Amino acid sequence: MQVIFAGGFGKTPVSAAMHWPLKRWANFGKLRLFLPEHPMSAPDDGPAQTQATGETVMRYHLCWKHRDLDGVMALYHPQIQYNDFFQNRTLGLDELREYVRNSMPRAPDEALEHSDRIRLDGDTAFIQYQVTLRGGQGLVSFRASEAITVRDGLIWRVNEYASLVREAAPGKAGGSTRPAASRLGLSPRQLSFMADDLQQYFERQQPYLDPELDLQRVAKECGYSRNQISYLLNQVLGQSFYRYVNQARLQHLLAALDQATPPVRVDELAFAAGFNSLSAFYSCFRQHTGLSPKAYAKQISLRARAQDNP
Repeated sequence: MQVIFAGGFGKTPVSAAMHWPLKRWANFGKLRLFLPEHPMSAPDDGPAQTQATGETVMRYHLCWKHRDLDGVMALYHPQIQYNDFFQNRTLGLDELREYVRNSMPRAPDEALEHSDRIRLDGDTAFIQYQVTLRGGQGLVSFRASEAITVRDGLIWRVNEYASLVREAAPGKAGGSTRPAASRLGLSPRQLSFMADDLQQYFERQQPYLDPELDLQRVAKECGYSRNQISYLLNQVLGQSFYRYVNQARLQHLLAALDQATPPVRVDELAFAAGFNSLSAFYSCFRQHTGLSPKAYAKQISLRARAQDNP
């Protein structure tokens, strides 16, 4: 390459090696130089590159779907940079294996809910999906998108963005969940696993029947830290630990009421369901049903009579 400075100090040629044809002169003020045929860093954004990107990303997608950890890792470029903006983390190749392992589907038929088809543009693919969490009040989900850049047939850059979408309680403003999630090492996928684990633990083990149940015990038996479960309940699902537990107790009691034979003693059913305070039970019951326990039991009795005497 020859660069000529045209100034008051004369013309001074400078030579340097180039690896592509030089086509034309260009003038930039007093700087005059040859430009190469192709820009130095411009990627190939043509149809062939787009097709190659699509093939790589589809292999990546299938490896995730089939829980092929080695397959996913083999598709990462040695200089991979994975940016998880929800956690405010940047991971290199040496950190990704554990991260991917913790985020992979747990069952072969488990799938993300894609909100759009995979879109391709040159060396980059764009994916949008959502993860719905169980156990929240109303709809709770994470909306996420990924920009995946391919280089040399391997995934060189992943920019992952996610935000929590929740029906906020009236008069309750939602705060940012990202700083705490970053400290606790929780991605949206990991939070969805936590919510599912917690829900299944309550359904199968029925720990809420114990009036002395506490957060520490739940966290230990679910395999998470106390802070992680607390974060999931308060910041993601939008309720306190005791509210979550009392909701489970109430669902147990309502199922028992439907099977009970009159006369029904609701107070006894409440204590059997794990409530250790009648005031807490009455408050929870009215908030959920809009009725007092006595009025609700009367409705059940009337329905039973109507069925017996059509």
